[in-house]
Amino acid sequence: MKFQARWLAVAAVLALAACETVPPPPPPPPADAPVVLPSFLSAALSDPARPEGDRARDAGRKPGEILMFAGLRPGMKVVDLVPGSGYFTRILSRAVGPAGRVYAYVPDELTVLAKGRPPSVAAFIGKPPYGNTRMILQTLPTFSAPEKVDLVFTAQNYHDMHLSFMGPADLSVVNRRVFAALKPGGVYLVIDHSAKAGTGLRDAESLHRIDAALVRREIEAAGFIYEGESRVLRNPRDSMTVNVFDPSIRGQTDQFVYKFRKPRSAR
Repeated sequence: MKFQARWLAVAAVLALAACETVPPPPPPPPADAPVVLPSFLSAALSDPARPEGDRARDAGRKPGEILMFAGLRPGMKVVDLVPGSGYFTRILSRAVGPAGRVYAYVPDELTVLAKGRPPSVAAFIGKPPYGNTRMILQTLPTFSAPEKVDLVFTAQNYHDMHLSFMGPADLSVVNRRVFAALKPGGVYLVIDHSAKAGTGLRDAESLHRIDAALVRREIEAAGFIYEGESRVLRNPRDSMTVNVFDPSIRGQTDQFVYKFRKPRSAR
């Protein structure tokens, strides 16, 4: 019995020593671990020709992380659908480089609202250092590009396409035309302000928000494959009950970033 007791004591000491010498597993990385951007995207963001106001919005809009998620690379052909003032157009232009091309697609429905004023992007489109950019002025339902493209990108505009000032457009037609404009394997990236789940288009006109599930259904119906979401613009503190232009939430809304792909077997 004494031998057995001594053996158990030795075994306990050895087990304790083993526990002390084996390091614990490393903790999991945080969900918001920083992303290391490729050099071409870092250079595009530090472009000295970008307006200071655009640079000030980078922290909230996360353009580097989003375009990395989209799979953007130098040499790509891209459509910036409803470019607004050109925030993303400039970044896309510098990122794809001289071998690439960026088409700023301004729906004619917006030029009607502007009452003769030229689109904001006209001030720099086709001019150095954005010589690889071109502007397309066409109605939304006749969406097309001069060549097959690698990426169609639209930020905070999908809900607008459903609104009365856009016709409203038939998004089943628009999405099929986006599908046709893309190369096989091309990407359709959509960013927009979130509405509460199950609300569909209810808040599109009043709050400028849209139900992400509706967007996914509409785009998949055109033949696209949903590839996933980047959560870099998610904000769980957004109640989704106020207009996106309200000072209490402007620039901090919960937004979905959805990536869709045209099947590589499609033509």
